[in-house]
Amino acid sequence: MFKLPKALSAWNTDAFEQTLKIEIRNLGIDSLPLSHGLDMGGYVDNGHITIMVLRAVDVGVAIQCKVGIFFTEIVPCCGCPIEPMERDAYCVMQVRIDKSTADAEFVATPG
Repeated sequence: MFKLPKALSAWNTDAFEQTLKIEIRNLGIDSLPLSHGLDMGGYVDNGHITIMVLRAVDVGVAIQCKVGIFFTEIVPCCGCPIEPMERDAYCVMQVRIDKSTADAEFVATPG
């Protein structure tokens, strides 16, 4: 389980979306279920990701967010012996932040 304490502290402020994006990015690509956004059997490039907050609501004991993450999929051996192919990819996930502990759960969802 991951913690997003800064995002929790920023809830109900203008800084929430930016703070959430920074904390998610700081978790690292390997911490996120981005494999659900892979369409061509490749792997997630460890480079840049772009995070978009689509929705964030208070559901009592938690903050429920829906985020879209843009990243690069690396597709190896696509009939080309020189280099693997890079492909833009996208994954939507739910992020649930427990309001008492800042514990965060990530679940990939269909677009």
